[in-house]
Amino acid sequence: MDHGERTWYIVEEGMNMPLSNLSSLTPDTFILVGIPGMEQLHVWISFPFCCMYVAALLSNGVLLLTIWTESSLHQPMYLFLAMLAVADLTLSTTVVPKMLALFWFQAREISFGACLTQMFFLHFTTIVESKILLAMAYDRFVAVCFPLRYGAVLTPSAVAKTGLAAVLRGFCIIFPCVFLLRRLPYCGHKVVPHTYCEHIGIARLACADISANVWYGLALPFSVGLLDLALIAVSYGFILQALSRLPSRPARRKALHTCGSHVCVLLLFYVPAVFTALTQRFGRSIPPEVHILLANLYVLFPPLLNPVVYGVRTQQIRDSVLKVFVRP
Repeated sequence: MDHGERTWYIVEEGMNMPLSNLSSLTPDTFILVGIPGMEQLHVWISFPFCCMYVAALLSNGVLLLTIWTESSLHQPMYLFLAMLAVADLTLSTTVVPKMLALFWFQAREISFGACLTQMFFLHFTTIVESKILLAMAYDRFVAVCFPLRYGAVLTPSAVAKTGLAAVLRGFCIIFPCVFLLRRLPYCGHKVVPHTYCEHIGIARLACADISANVWYGLALPFSVGLLDLALIAVSYGFILQALSRLPSRPARRKALHTCGSHVCVLLLFYVPAVFTALTQRFGRSIPPEVHILLANLYVLFPPLLNPVVYGVRTQQIRDSVLKVFVRP
């Protein structure tokens, strides 16, 4: 029996054997390669990544502590911003510590369960962030279009329910990916050409048909993100229409300024997310090291820049930060 026939025999046996025996085709650990072709530069690449991660921890921590401490910031807009900060910290912490351990200490091994856990929280947090950004767009829509009803519509209960809905939706969408990966036989394949575990990257190691993984991973999460983006665009269409009717130019400028921070955060999240998703599935001509570098920057740039954008552009946050950390 040659190598090709033996491989197909293993696949057929793996697909036909009882589920209790599929574990024999699942490795106990995976090996993370890092950035293929740039192994000699891992240590140098790790330093800017580490600096960005520490800066993201500090900036989001300052933002969360300020919102928690200052009662004047206990408003829907800032509560949604706090949720976004928690999601950002979860996203970067899911990936970066293991990545730095890989770069610094050659800690390439990751257990199968830990790999699935990392995959789950990576994609789960992305779906949650998309929902939070949609909620922030709705917040601006109500504030601009129906200012007199703002307090009645966006109550503390409504904000809490929105956060819970974001978590539940993310869980329901991403948790099936765990089962889709666990059902696959891997036939001893264990080398992941990446710095972290993500759904399609793991599925490609399987020695079986992964069509369900590809279609589910592309269709549902991607379509949910596009739906959120479409609803955000509709919200801003109504906002621009309402702003055009304001008689006062300073009022229009102030409203645009408050919406501008949210637009910057939207661009920071959706542009790299869409690019990463499309190149992962269709960008075969893009060198793998370029794709992996961009994928790593995706989990670092939004957590790093989101609090900076809001801190620089929002006077109330700047004043509150100074009050909490600088002024006696």
